[in-house]
Amino acid sequence: MKKILFTAIAALFVASAASAQDAGKWAVGPRMNIYTNTGDGVVGLGAFARYSFTDNWRIEPSMMFLLHNHCSIDLSFDAQYVFHLSNDWKIYPSVGLTANEIGRWAAGLNIGGGFDFKVARDWDLTAGLKWQPMFDNLRTNPVTISIGACYRF
Repeated sequence: MKKILFTAIAALFVASAASAQDAGKWAVGPRMNIYTNTGDGVVGLGAFARYSFTDNWRIEPSMMFLLHNHCSIDLSFDAQYVFHLSNDWKIYPSVGLTANEIGRWAAGLNIGGGFDFKVARDWDLTAGLKWQPMFDNLRTNPVTISIGACYRF
């Protein structure tokens, strides 16, 4: 099982990513999510990737391993529009799709935003907040707080 999970993470890194700086650039990095409004706080550890189509538009797939009673997964795919506030600061609204197993499998939307802060030539710190309204009515809709870092190449 561990080999399958590590292979999936490696495939995620190779298949997609990007920088908000220039079209055609990539970025990958680790991320920690805190899922609130789930009955008990759930923490997720995983990775994300970015691919920038233009200077402003990028996509961001991510895979999080949720650490609660049993290990489960949150898969997300978001589109972001990046506003370059300065050479070091970027903010973005984000919308996308998610599928996760917090209690049981369900699909839903991601609606939120975040910011990137350049800490070195090719490194950014990133943070975000998103609401995940799920398509089923049997559970709460998590609000996710995320922090991470990414390497741009």
